[in-house]
Amino acid sequence: MSFDKKYLVWALGYLGVGICLGIFMAATHNHGQLATHAHTNLIGFLLSLAYGITHKLWLGQPNRTIASIQFIVHQAATVTIIAGLFLLYGNFVPEEKLDPILAIAAISVLASVLLMLYMVLKTGAVKT
Repeated sequence: MSFDKKYLVWALGYLGVGICLGIFMAATHNHGQLATHAHTNLIGFLLSLAYGITHKLWLGQPNRTIASIQFIVHQAATVTIIAGLFLLYGNFVPEEKLDPILAIAAISVLASVLLMLYMVLKTGAVKT
């Protein structure tokens, strides 16, 4: 499967999760998971969609190894942040235990952004 399609599939999956969480919060009148909902939709859906569009429109033949690492780092970090925030704001795990995990995941999201920037800057071909 191409990277643009992988990102689109993951983006739509995150959107489904984000919408379900939003519906749950509305139905229960408990908006304690607002940060989880926002991160699911922003780094899960929106950023994955942006990466998919970037692959489709601007990255002709990216270095497959770098593209794979970037994809895995982004997805692993995003899932970790979503799960960590859910546990944090659901009061399932104390903040002091989750902080280091969330910090590593946030830095990993940044690393995936920098890897994407590198691929965009290094690509010479534009897909048409």
